Amino acid sequence: MKESRYFYVPDAASQTELPIEEAMHALRVLRLKSGDEMYLMDGQGTFYRATVTLAATKRCMYEIQEVLPQRKTWKGHIHLVIAPTKMMDRIEWMLEKATEIGFDELTFLQTRFSERKYMRTVRLEKIMISAVKQSRKPWKPKINQMISFQEFVNRPCEGSKYIAHCHDEIDKVDLFNDVQIQPQNEHVTILIGPEGDFSLEEVKLAMDKGYESITLGNNRLRTETAGLMAVTMAQLAKRI
Repeated sequence: MKESRYFYVPDAASQTELPIEEAMHALRVLRLKSGDEMYLMDGQGTFYRATVTLAATKRCMYEIQEVLPQRKTWKGHIHLVIAPTKMMDRIEWMLEKATEIGFDELTFLQTRFSERKYMRTVRLEKIMISAVKQSRKPWKPKINQMISFQEFVNRPCEGSKYIAHCHDEIDKVDLFNDVQIQPQNEHVTILIGPEGDFSLEEVKLAMDKGYESITLGNNRLRTETAGLMAVTMAQLAKRI
């Protein structure tokens, strides 16, 4: 029995042809031909069972046979806000694994001690799409461009808001325990700082804006590990 083939097509319901990169993979790697079955995913919660109607040199057209709405395995909206590391491969690793686990939104943060001041998200989008397909996730997380710490914390933000840090002089609550007692459908926003941590002034500013000071456990974590841990905790606390 052949394994089902999944392709990411953002507007699958209103299209009849795979995007060029997906088409090239379907034709050159998987060698699909007319009549073959495949599954499309729109990244917004729906799978589509489809058949190939045309397999040309660079074009793969399809016809939808069945619409398959999916159910998210967690409630609410999990938003990870993180200061990226200097070495991009570490953030790419985190993004791939967090996507496999499942979350909703990612924003990059520029802080006082940030090692990276600019982000190109094109490659990250591709990594995320690949992770979505391999893990069969019906929803693709949204990636936002980098924003300054001050601008982000001053924005209106619904739901529960948290900032993770290592400053011993500030009391912290456990993220997992706190998310568990919040309404399940509530949004969760989690701020993760750079390897130099948030400055004390940044933590106090966030707390003044309604962010809860949190810990992710007793271990001191690298930025990308902390980001993955935060997503995992929130996802488990909100799992259906």
